[in-house]
Amino acid sequence: MDLTTLSTGVQKRKLKKRVGRGVGSGHGKTSSRGHKGQYASAGAGLPGALFTGGQTALHRRLPKRGFSNGMFQKDIAIVNVGDLDRFADGTVVDMAALKAERLVVGTFDSLRILGEGDLGKKLTVKAHHFSASAKAKIEAKGGTVDVIPGPKKPVRAKMGQGKNSKKKKPDASAK
Repeated sequence: MDLTTLSTGVQKRKLKKRVGRGVGSGHGKTSSRGHKGQYASAGAGLPGALFTGGQTALHRRLPKRGFSNGMFQKDIAIVNVGDLDRFADGTVVDMAALKAERLVVGTFDSLRILGEGDLGKKLTVKAHHFSASAKAKIEAKGGTVDVIPGPKKPVRAKMGQGKNSKKKKPDASAK
């Protein structure tokens, strides 16, 4: 065995490329960035995936389509009458009770009770909306249905309905 047959073995990790360490290193002078150009100076990052070489980007060339009501829509929790059967007889069932029982998970704007399933207990149910069959099933067992009113709609001042709309005109005969 001599020194020419020795190897360094399997390297566990590759060493970092050290640039700017002189011309003899192979990565000196311009530090592998070429001469001048857009990406030669510090702070000039590579363009993103949607960059198309300076022409108008694809997402700006495509026409706008449709409309989304996403910011206006309300999140409604839906619970069936059959799911309310797990509550004890005479319990007041509202959003807090449903969350405690893990029938509703998350935050919602309103609660809607639908009529799927059967109810065998007398309950007081408080919700924003009841289907006709759900209301009939709850009241058939002697329970009560309390509708939570929604927010009041704002009153908009229309033309001719403001505080100055009923001004008296000067009477011509009073001269």
